[in-house]
This record gives sequence, structure tokens and C-alpha cells, in this order.
Amino acid sequence: MKNWIPTSGAKILGRIKVFILAIVFTSIVPARAFSIDAQTLIEESFNYIRGNASVSLVQMTIHRPRWERQITIKAWTRGNRDSLFYIISPPKDRGNGTLKRAREMWMYNPKINRVIKVPPSMMSQAWMGSDFSNNDLAKSDSLLTDYVHTIIGKERAGDKIVYVVQSIPKPDAPVIWGMQHLKIREDLIWLEETFFDEDLQPVKVMKTLQIQKMGGRLYPRVWRMQKAGETDRYTEITYLRLEFKERLPERLFTLSYLRNPRR
Repeated sequence: MKNWIPTSGAKILGRIKVFILAIVFTSIVPARAFSIDAQTLIEESFNYIRGNASVSLVQMTIHRPRWERQITIKAWTRGNRDSLFYIISPPKDRGNGTLKRAREMWMYNPKINRVIKVPPSMMSQAWMGSDFSNNDLAKSDSLLTDYVHTIIGKERAGDKIVYVVQSIPKPDAPVIWGMQHLKIREDLIWLEETFFDEDLQPVKVMKTLQIQKMGGRLYPRVWRMQKAGETDRYTEITYLRLEFKERLPERLFTLSYLRNPRR
């Protein structure tokens, strides 16, 4: 009789194997082969995208073969851990809000006047029927803390160097992805992020379609998230306004403010 390993145990064993392979690869391609450390690159690019705090107006376009839907969102972010999203339009969705503090998330539905805490198991679910998950939209700091990063190559985009980063989850990390690949320009602009399942097969890809000066810095103004192999199903996020702040008041990131429809 074959030894039986619980699903969670098999998952961890699989991650350990991938983790070991990543360490072996790192020893083959030493960090000194590149001009920057992978962890530093990820941290600095994250800080560049989020800043200390920000306020933005975003249009989300959910495209399907037979229909297209648009949602306008006002967003507040603080550091790499806290976010608040509030839907402005269409009218039927107006007032819906999402609050994320560290690794906890709550959603508010004004129709039933109720706040619902989102369990960790639902963080990977689609946000408002889009191709972005709850975690994607919040740009969780999980990528900073739950993965080991290795620069595995360099490319060029115009006159800029692009670093290709492989991110492998730590064996006991509470994440769903088996691996991520990122392409980050030397000026810290994210160009592409590919998400892989536990079998290391690509699941979806997020690409930057337009870069523009916003909030006083170059910024990926238009992002597209698309499932691997799909051609006519995607979700685009377009920044209409973006302002970086030194700080935002604590009251913004509270459940009482999430319930308040007047923002």
C-alpha cells in the first residue's frame, strides 16, 4: 500500500522541491551577475507604485466576447498593507466598498447595509466579476514577505533595462500561487506579472499597456489582466487621476468609514 500524504502536506512538499530548485538556480546564476538585488528591486518597485499614501480615481473595464462593463472606483492606499476602494458608478453598484488592512479584508454592501469580513480563502476570488482577485486589487504585501526572489534574466524595452524576476513562495507561505514571474524596468515600472499554479502552469498575466506621468512620476496608467490562453476576455484598469500623499488620516481605514457612503 502506498504511503498517503494529506493534500496540505503534499502541497508543502511540492513547494519545498520548487524552493530548493530556486536556491540551486540562485547558486548557478549569482546575484553579482546583475546590478541589483532581487529583493531590493521588488521592495523599491512596490514602494514606487504605492508611495507612502495615495488617492486615485480608476476606471475598470471588464471585457467579455459578448459584452463589456465599466466600473469607476475611488481608491485610497497607505503603504503596502492598507487600501480602501469605493465604487462611484454605475448607479446600481454605487456605495459598495472594500477595505483591506494588512491581511484582513471587509466588503460593504449598501443595499443590505452590512459589512462582511472576507476569509483568507476568498482573497483569490474575482472582485466584482473581473479578472482581478481581491488580493490583486489591493496589491497585497504578500509578494514582499511570502516569496523568495531571484533575478533570472535581463531584457531591453527601448533604452531601459528590464529585469526578469522569479518569485517562489516560501514552503509554509499562505499563498495560492506556485510561482510568479515579474518584468520590472530599471526605473521601477512594472511591465508584466505572470501567475503560475502549483504545477507551475501559467494561469493569468497582468501587463502594463500605457505608461504616463501621473502624480509627479512615470506610472503604469493602464493595466490589463488576462487569463492564460484567452484572447477576448480581460479586465483593464485605467488611472484617471492619481495623487501621492505623505500620509492619510487613520479614520479612512476603519470599518465605520467603510460604512459611510459619503466620501
